[in-house]
Amino acid sequence: MVVKKQSKKRIVQTENGKVFINATFNNTLVTVTDEAGNTLAWGSSGRAGFKGTRKSTPFAATTAVETVVKKVRDEHGMKNINVYIKGPGPGRDAALRAIRAAGLKMELIADVTPMPFNGPRAKKKRRG
Repeated sequence: MVVKKQSKKRIVQTENGKVFINATFNNTLVTVTDEAGNTLAWGSSGRAGFKGTRKSTPFAATTAVETVVKKVRDEHGMKNINVYIKGPGPGRDAALRAIRAAGLKMELIADVTPMPFNGPRAKKKRRG
């Protein structure tokens, strides 16, 4: 019987990073990466323990962001972040407030919600 030795995770220490917030109508997803884009921590309203319609509340988004930011700040020593927000959900503003309350310095806040340039094809013209 061959037993594989598990490799020990290296904890990357970095002061700068990026926070990606995807605020949908049903959930709020939070991912924290280093400057190169390697994921350091992630979380969501569902992972924070909320189910059903309570997942889509601003309070659930705040809780999710607090847990992720606390982990990154304590384990990786992060201090400065760039925030990228995507989506129209109710957790948008609450997530920003939670990051500010957690003590991280926000150097950039960018809205990266995809917007169509020309939209879908128009309905056919009415005859009459």
